[in-house]
Amino acid sequence: MIRVHSYESLGTFDGPGLRLVVFLQGCNFRCAYCANPDTIDLKGEAQETTLDHIIEMAVSQKPFFGKRGGITFSGGEPTLQAAALVPLFKRLKEQGIHICLDTNGSIWNEAVEELLQLTDLVLLDVKEFDASQHRLLTERSNAQTLRTAAWLEAHDRPFWMRYVLVPGYSDREEHIRALGEHFGHYKQLQRVEILPYHTLGVHKYEALGWEYRLKGVQENTPAQLEEARALFEHYFTAVYVN
Repeated sequence: MIRVHSYESLGTFDGPGLRLVVFLQGCNFRCAYCANPDTIDLKGEAQETTLDHIIEMAVSQKPFFGKRGGITFSGGEPTLQAAALVPLFKRLKEQGIHICLDTNGSIWNEAVEELLQLTDLVLLDVKEFDASQHRLLTERSNAQTLRTAAWLEAHDRPFWMRYVLVPGYSDREEHIRALGEHFGHYKQLQRVEILPYHTLGVHKYEALGWEYRLKGVQENTPAQLEEARALFEHYFTAVYVN
């Protein structure tokens, strides 16, 4: 059984082409800007879902996927359920369905390693390159995220990097340049997506009775996004503002 929070059909922002996006329940990070805080608790609003149900959904939508689309597992943090996802990924591959995994890359065990070997494209969320700033944003270390990226590179597993640009937190030029120096030579890193900071999930914090830690932080201006894009383009050839 898989703990599913929700679904999005014909999604266009979580991997190439049109995709069925499966948002899984549970996350080990505590990102200050999390847009889906209701997915953090491992039980939360989860629906215990059979592998058959997810496969049936994916197969029924397969005609819409075309050559580029497929299914994306997001969250939450899907690798928390890696052991349960491995047999699901194997069956999806038998159906010829392209699989994306959107992950913060911070969990590592045998099941995660096998899952990554079954994944066609990893969407790796790098929250910040600087270790102390990363901990400020997420309350967690980024050490395993960087090791996961190195594993993907060493094992010829293609991935995209996703980077949320939070004003005053993850937009420092020296940190972005350090990230570029670290990843600029990676051959498996196909694309960098700059994700604008937004406050669309703030009402969820109010509903949960939680404090939103980034009160007062304004959304990015077009100029800030273009400045960040120009910085990233010093190191990467395919940079997009999502």
